[in-house]
Amino acid sequence: MDTTQRTDQQRAADRRRRELLEAADRVVLRDGPGASMNAIAAEAGITKPILYRHFGDKGGLYAALAKRHTDALLDSLRAALDAPADRRERVEATLDTYLSAIEARPQVYRFLMHPAEGSQSDQGFDVGKHSAPLLRRMGEELAQVIGERLDLGPGSQQLARVWGHGIVGMMHAAGDWWLGERPCSRAELVRSLADLLWGRLAAAGDKVGGPGF
Repeated sequence: MDTTQRTDQQRAADRRRRELLEAADRVVLRDGPGASMNAIAAEAGITKPILYRHFGDKGGLYAALAKRHTDALLDSLRAALDAPADRRERVEATLDTYLSAIEARPQVYRFLMHPAEGSQSDQGFDVGKHSAPLLRRMGEELAQVIGERLDLGPGSQQLARVWGHGIVGMMHAAGDWWLGERPCSRAELVRSLADLLWGRLAAAGDKVGGPGF
C-alpha cells in the first residue's frame, strides 16, 4: 500500500470517527448520562461491534467525547481570557463562559460529570471514574495560563497550579449546584464568584514579558 492510499484511508477513518461522535452527541443531548452504546450505535446506523471497533469500549467513547467538548470549552475560556478588557471584566467573562456552556447543554454536562443512576450495565456509562481526569486537565490548563501571565513571587509555579486547580474546582462545584437548584441568576453567581477570587487576583502583578492577565 502506498502513502497516498494510507492517507486516503486515514482521512476516511477520521471522517467516520467524526460522524460517530456526532451521532453520540445527538444521543447524549437526548438522554444525558443515560446514553448507552446500544442507543449510539442505533443512531449511527451501525451495530455495536462496529462502534467498539472504532473506540475500543465505553470508556474509549467517553474519552473521545470528553476531549471533543473539553477542547471546545478550553478554546472559549482562552478567548475570554484574551479579550480586550480590564482584568476584572476578563475574570467575570471567563466564569460566565464556563457557566453559560453548562447551562446551554446541561445534558452534555451531566453525561460528562455524573454517572447514570442505577445499574452500571450497558444502559449507562460508568463516567464517574473518568470525570476527575477531565477536571484535572482543565486545572492544569488554567495553571499554565496563570503561570505564564501572573507574577506570583517565590514558588510561583506551584502556586499557579494551586490556583488553577482551586479555581476549576470552585467553578465545577458552584456550577453543579447552581445548575441543579437555580438559586440565583447566572450573572449574580458570576459576580459572587469573581468577588471571592478578586482580592488576590487584583493584587498580583503581570509577569514581565508575559501576555498579561
